[in-house]
Amino acid sequence: MTLPNTPVPSDLPQSSAALAEPTEKVTARWVTGLVLVNVGINAAFFGPINVFIGQQAISIDAPSKEAILSLVTACGAAVSLVANPFFGALSDRTTSRFGRRAPWVLAGAVLATAALLAMSVSGAVALMVLFWCLVQLGANAAYAAITAAVPDRVPVAQRGGVGGLAAMGQTLGILTGAVFGAVVSGNFMVGYWLCAAALLLSVLPYLFHRNDPALPTSELPAFRLRSFLSGFYISPVKYPDFAWAWLTRFLVNVGNQLTIVYLLFFLRDIIGHGDPAAGVLVLTGIYAVMVMVTAVLAGPWSDRVGRRKPFVIGSSATIAMAGLIMAFFPVWPGALAGAAVLGIGFGAYLAVDFALLTQVLPFAVSRGKDMGVINVANSLPQVVAPGLALLAVTEWGGYDVLFLLAAVIGMLGAVFVVMIRGVD
Repeated sequence: MTLPNTPVPSDLPQSSAALAEPTEKVTARWVTGLVLVNVGINAAFFGPINVFIGQQAISIDAPSKEAILSLVTACGAAVSLVANPFFGALSDRTTSRFGRRAPWVLAGAVLATAALLAMSVSGAVALMVLFWCLVQLGANAAYAAITAAVPDRVPVAQRGGVGGLAAMGQTLGILTGAVFGAVVSGNFMVGYWLCAAALLLSVLPYLFHRNDPALPTSELPAFRLRSFLSGFYISPVKYPDFAWAWLTRFLVNVGNQLTIVYLLFFLRDIIGHGDPAAGVLVLTGIYAVMVMVTAVLAGPWSDRVGRRKPFVIGSSATIAMAGLIMAFFPVWPGALAGAAVLGIGFGAYLAVDFALLTQVLPFAVSRGKDMGVINVANSLPQVVAPGLALLAVTEWGGYDVLFLLAAVIGMLGAVFVVMIRGVD
């Protein structure tokens, strides 16, 4: 049993295809465009976050590099929490002849590209903060739109496979950012240029084959500011499946972030690895490969059997198991096993849970805004997890407590999935 988006009555004119529940399978060309947008956005996010902002901070004020990095990334994270649902809501109301989502994919990519280029020549912390916030603003506008395009155009029976490929694109983007960091040899200016080029080029295939029907003005509700703002609150009483899906995604992402946030320090201080940075690269590589493999396998599998919840429960439990491995086997082989298990669980989770989420959206007319609210469950853990990790390591008992906490939180995500009633 599934609970699709609120359908559009069949007697509406053909121009209302923008709001109709999709029934025709999307083409491989369209899916390729979707994947490439995810690659470009995540390269633009994680190249700077993992490498270039830190290098730039060192060039500005080496003794304060940690504080600069924290300030810049925290401000950007705050912008992302607001920008994603906001631009999703704006795309819902867009009546351009080019469609609802494509204009925001293009505009967001152009803004983020310009901001990355400006950031490459920023010699002051204030400018770094300003331009990184603009990067987040633009990239989140594009991400909100491309995410909403999936429930817009992909039929329910195909969403697991498409979700798996989108997850693969996200992971490839993260790896692309890491590759850029490795090849520029400390030249962060060139690194920003590479990220900017990757983002701008990545959106072109989607824009040329967007399959994005225009929303007729007659189907657009009158704009009222109070209703627009109140729409970001989705009542858990009226829409409990949406609320449970949001909560489970938030918990699983917190558990995942807790497991990886202090890997460098864990390898150095607990395992005693001779080269902790190289160790992180190895673990990240194992994790990324397993994410991509299980994402592209689990998504189509869930489509074939027509069920989502068993996959989400199993993958959430697998993520929790990774935390237990790291807690009870704090040695290098344990870390290798933990990274592999975490990647197996998270890849399957990303693919199938994404498909599940698209099936609990309250209304077809607000898919962009609702997916933006869901995306907050991806961004907020990046703010919450570092604080929890600091408390676990410094106040609550150390790294074994950190990984046990990650396991417990991840397992709660698995438990609460059973509360979703409208999707099998």
